[in-house]
Amino acid sequence: MLTRSFGALLLFTFPAILFVTSTAVPRAADKPVTFTKDVAPILYKNCVSCHRDGEMAPMSLVTYKDARPWAKSIRKNVVEGVMPPWHADPQYLKLRDERRLTDAERSTLVRWANTGALEGDPNALPAAPTFTDGWRMGKPDQIFEMQEDYAVPAEGTIEYEWFYIPTNFTEAKHVEQIEIRPGNKAVVHHVLVYYRAKPDKQRTPVLQPNQAQMKTPERRVNGTRPPKGPEFGPRRLIASFAPGIDPQAFPAGTALRLEAGGTIELQMHYTTNGTAGTDRTRVGVIYAKQEPKHEIRASAFFNGTLVLPAGADDVKVDADLTFVQDAIVWGILPHTHLRGKKWEYRLEGPDGTARTILPVPKYDFNWQTTYTLKTPLQVPAGTKIVHTTVYDNSSQNPANPDPNRTVPWGEQSFDEMLYGVVQFRELTPVGTPAQVSSNAGK
Repeated sequence: MLTRSFGALLLFTFPAILFVTSTAVPRAADKPVTFTKDVAPILYKNCVSCHRDGEMAPMSLVTYKDARPWAKSIRKNVVEGVMPPWHADPQYLKLRDERRLTDAERSTLVRWANTGALEGDPNALPAAPTFTDGWRMGKPDQIFEMQEDYAVPAEGTIEYEWFYIPTNFTEAKHVEQIEIRPGNKAVVHHVLVYYRAKPDKQRTPVLQPNQAQMKTPERRVNGTRPPKGPEFGPRRLIASFAPGIDPQAFPAGTALRLEAGGTIELQMHYTTNGTAGTDRTRVGVIYAKQEPKHEIRASAFFNGTLVLPAGADDVKVDADLTFVQDAIVWGILPHTHLRGKKWEYRLEGPDGTARTILPVPKYDFNWQTTYTLKTPLQVPAGTKIVHTTVYDNSSQNPANPDPNRTVPWGEQSFDEMLYGVVQFRELTPVGTPAQVSSNAGK
């Protein structure tokens, strides 16, 4: 689904440096801004979960020695809104874990760069945050690992590979947090994690994708690891990884339910980068301390019929699904490849109401995000959720692999996708269902 290693992000390596003057950002002339007293607290709060050794960002910002060479680039990127990476329009649904700086924090970082990026008193440095080595969510209760290394060649195109990890569960488990850790980020393009158990708990259908859109060109298969048959039971999506996606922590009172005797299935997309390597991806989980009130579920939908004309810079494509019973929506994950430039989700209700709930005016392929709602959105049966993506297949798109090519749906990033995931739970009807617009903006 997703291409280019995270190193291609180069989040602080833009060719030009933007020099911000005192007319752009207010300056406090009475005292200097220093790393230890002023800047480190901002970086520790907003940045170092990614900007530390071994994580997805290409440089550490934990110490003064780490951060000082990047002072001007930090200034440029926070002023332009590139960092922290957050792309949703704040005028719509309120979202959890927003990666945003306050005006005061942004001003402090700019003033620090403008006034020489001073270190300050080492004794004023706060304690750096502590992290569980190798895991952003904290220490997992259990880790599931690929049973063998996968060798990635230096060159060539690699079709999707599939790996299976037995859980040996003797009883159902409830997962409240889940994190995917590629063994080699340089070659892992994306991971989809499915759970398969036979027999699995029967679940009432809640969402119905548009079947006419869910047709894709015949998939190329290299034959080495084709998907296994139904002996594992039905497939359920439970987690995703792509550059920028955070570990999933489900809302209080909800959890994934994994039936006894199941198998974890990994859909792996590897990309070559000129250097041969190996990968052994892991999935860590934290179990709920008590049985949750609600099971959280996920449903993917897409439009495999898309075609982007060569050179076209403003191509709109829709994908949609319909709620066949009342439900609560908790999260949304959109995905395109390198030609996606913006998208929006809207709800179209059975009563004729329609409302945009989540627009992203500038999509960033290098920072995929699951947008989790602070206030869950209650929708009645018959509501349609529509995902509209705008693509730029022109030469004006610097990420475009080939603007002279008509681009179809495809699994590799030189092709294109319109793919979305909705996280939801069933709603036990109580009284009159809410209208589509009732929770938007809260």
